[in-house]
Amino acid sequence: MSWIIGILREVRDPRDVNARHSLTDILFVALAATLCGAKTCVEIAEFADERLEYLREIVPLPHGAPSHDTFSRVFRLLDPVELERALTRCVAALGKELGVPRAGRVVAVDGKALRRGYEKGCAHLPPLMVSVWDSETRLALASALAPGGSEVQATLDLLRSLALKGCIVTADALHCHPAMAEAVLARKAHYALTLKGNHGPLFAAAEAGFAAAKELDFHETTEHAHGRMERRRAAVLGVGALSDLPHFPGLRAIGRIEAERTGASGRTECEMRYVALSRLLPPRRFASVIRTHWGIENQLHWVLDVVFDEDDARSRKDYAPQNLAVIRRIAQNILRAHPSPKSMASKMRRANWNRAFFFDLFAHMR
Repeated sequence: MSWIIGILREVRDPRDVNARHSLTDILFVALAATLCGAKTCVEIAEFADERLEYLREIVPLPHGAPSHDTFSRVFRLLDPVELERALTRCVAALGKELGVPRAGRVVAVDGKALRRGYEKGCAHLPPLMVSVWDSETRLALASALAPGGSEVQATLDLLRSLALKGCIVTADALHCHPAMAEAVLARKAHYALTLKGNHGPLFAAAEAGFAAAKELDFHETTEHAHGRMERRRAAVLGVGALSDLPHFPGLRAIGRIEAERTGASGRTECEMRYVALSRLLPPRRFASVIRTHWGIENQLHWVLDVVFDEDDARSRKDYAPQNLAVIRRIAQNILRAHPSPKSMASKMRRANWNRAFFFDLFAHMR
C-alpha cells in the first residue's frame, strides 16, 4: 500500500496551508472509491463516509470523511500535470513489478472524448483526452488533455515525456506527419502510422508502388466471429521498391492491409489500408502490429466507457474532467495488474464487497 501513498504524496497541493483535509488522503480515497465502483464526487464522498474506519487504517483522515464539495473543489483546482506525473510513476512501479521487457512492444496512441464533460453551451466541443497504451501489459502509460481539442499537439507533448526505446508506436492517420515521425524517432522508437489521403504524395506513391509490384510476400489470416467472416492479407514494400516518394523522416517501408469482410447476408466489403513504417517488418509481424493497435479501443477506451462510465461523467468545471479521467486510468491500471483472471467489473465489485481483496489490489505490489 505504501507505494501508491508515496506516489500520491508527491502531488503538489494547490490549496492554502489551512486546508482541512490532506491532499494525499483525498486522492487516495478518490482512487479507492473508483476501484470500488464510485463514478462521481458524490459517490466518492458516500464511499468515504461508509468505509471511514478501514480507510483510516491506510490514511489518517483526522477530520473524518471529506464532503463531495471538497472532492469537487480539489479536482477543479489541482494542476492536471501533477496527476499525470502520478500516473506515469504508477505505471513505472507496475511495469517494474511485472518485469516485461520494453523492446519490441507495441505502444498505441489514440484520443477519446469525455462526451459529457463539456462546459455549458459547448456540447459540440467536449474535452479530448489522449492516451498512450502499452499492448503487452495493457496499461495506460500516460494521458493528457488535448489543448483546444488539438490531439496532435497533445500527442507530441506526451511522447517527449516517455521512455519508448525499442517500442513500435502506432497511431491513426491523423498522426501521419513528419513531426510525429521525428518525435518517435527522437525517443529511439519505431513508428507504424496509418496512411490516408491527408498525406497525398506519400499515399499516391504507396498506391502506385503496390500496383506495380508483380510478386509480393504476404501473410493471410481468416477469422469467423460475430456472424461474419473476415480475411486479411498483409504485405510490406521497402522504400527501394517505391518511386516518387516525398521526404518523410525515417521512412523505411510501406505496409498494406487488404481486408475482406463477408456478413451474414452474404454481402462482401473490401478495404485497403496503407501504413508508413520506420522499420522493414516481415508481413506476419506487420499484421500483428496493426492488429494489436486496436487494443487501445477494445481494452482501454471500451473499459473506461462501459466499466467506469466515463462517457456519462458530468464533471465539467475547470480541471475536474481531466483529473478524474486520470484517476480512472490509475484505477484501471491497478485492476489490470492484479493477477486475478476475473473481469475488470468483477474485480471492482469484489473490491467493494471484500475488504481483504481491496487490500490485496495494492498488497501484491511490493
